[in-house]
Amino acid sequence: MRLMIAGGGGFRVPLVYRALCSGPFAGLVDELILYDVDASRLVAIESVLAAMPVPEGSRPAVVVSTDLGQALAGTRMVFAAIRPGGTAGRMVDERVALDLGVLGQETTGAGGISYALRSIPRMLELAEAMRVHCPDAWLINFTNPAGMVTEALVPVLGKRVIGICDSAGGLVKRAAAAAGTPLPDGRLDGVGYYGLNHLGWLYRLAPAGTDLLPGLLSSHDALASMEEGRLFGQHMLELLGCLPNEYLYYYYETHHATQAIRRQSETRGASIHGQQAALYPGLAGSADAYARWDAARLSREEGYLAESREEGEQRDESDLAGGGYERVALAVMRALSGSSSGATELILNVPNSTVAPVAGVATVAPVAGVATAKVAVPGLPADAVVEVPCQVTSDGALPLAQERPGGQFLTLMRHVKEVERLTIQAVREGSRKAALQAFAAHPLVGSADLGRQLLEGYEDSFPELAQLWVEH
Repeated sequence: MRLMIAGGGGFRVPLVYRALCSGPFAGLVDELILYDVDASRLVAIESVLAAMPVPEGSRPAVVVSTDLGQALAGTRMVFAAIRPGGTAGRMVDERVALDLGVLGQETTGAGGISYALRSIPRMLELAEAMRVHCPDAWLINFTNPAGMVTEALVPVLGKRVIGICDSAGGLVKRAAAAAGTPLPDGRLDGVGYYGLNHLGWLYRLAPAGTDLLPGLLSSHDALASMEEGRLFGQHMLELLGCLPNEYLYYYYETHHATQAIRRQSETRGASIHGQQAALYPGLAGSADAYARWDAARLSREEGYLAESREEGEQRDESDLAGGGYERVALAVMRALSGSSSGATELILNVPNSTVAPVAGVATVAPVAGVATAKVAVPGLPADAVVEVPCQVTSDGALPLAQERPGGQFLTLMRHVKEVERLTIQAVREGSRKAALQAFAAHPLVGSADLGRQLLEGYEDSFPELAQLWVEH
């Protein structure tokens, strides 16, 4: 199989390659095409792959390219992990918000909107190129903000685009392990999870029919063994009655998170930018390129969500598993290619419409005289991209029906989904008014004046944004 990675010079590409060389995904891909607009980053990552210690004879052939049409031709699967503006852009996403007293995080709140305004146009170009050069290929998207970007691409690619993130799946695995019932790979038996990307909740954990979540939430020791338990604390989790995705820390502890980021000597984006600026030039042609990259990877993962931990607190070793998104992506690819025996179950970002109920989950009673669409998350539109458990086969990813979210969860999802849709509208229609509305309406902003200042700040930093608008 021929796999193309858009953003092939990205820092995490070696994780995908390593997973393709050994373990359950070995032999799945015989040719890996790395496409990027930055040739120097491609050369650096090519050196890391060449120096990687992997079993003899297990390496897929690697081809690098800066020609998009050439890279897509004959491709069956496309992974997309691009970052328009690079890590320097991430620094700006964070800093413009922080300078206005607003949370500065690359995917959540104002920073996420700014990132999306740059990412969506480039991803739409990729999707249109796929329609020309490989119309039957699948696009597995982990370009952030993953849910929003995926929703923007559905009108172009339909079911052939699937959004992925390892955050929700990681939560489920950690919860199952803490409850004493680890789940086998590719199975989500009895798991209830609903939300949007970086905004979801694990509300049921019943692999053998009995829900283990209440017992987990009532056990201080069990919660202390997992990152989300330490992050949110037992009192809050018992009040919620569920386990939130780690990114909900930015909503539930906004002031604490913002102040913690402001107290740090540099933002997360600045730290990564500095690390990569020092790392990449020394990788090309280096015999120890892999060792250098791997040391940087470990350092990067140790700093993940550092603002949520007490000073001096280190991440638990079980949380430093070398990422995880690459395993989700490859599991999706294997299932789509028909190489899996039976359906694979994963938490993915897909449109909300569904025809696959889950045993034991009550369906919502229809209102007399009103047609109702079958949806995975009741209360959200059928065409909205949501993050839920899915069954993946060669026909695609089918979302599984979930319980209707409680009021506070559904209210927040609806609020953020409206912001996502305004952001997509801003790009697709060239509407600066929609972009202003998106910034102002976000629950982590909540001010028309702040929304205006944020958009103006990002426009000053990213001149290409002004080129989006057909009206001002």
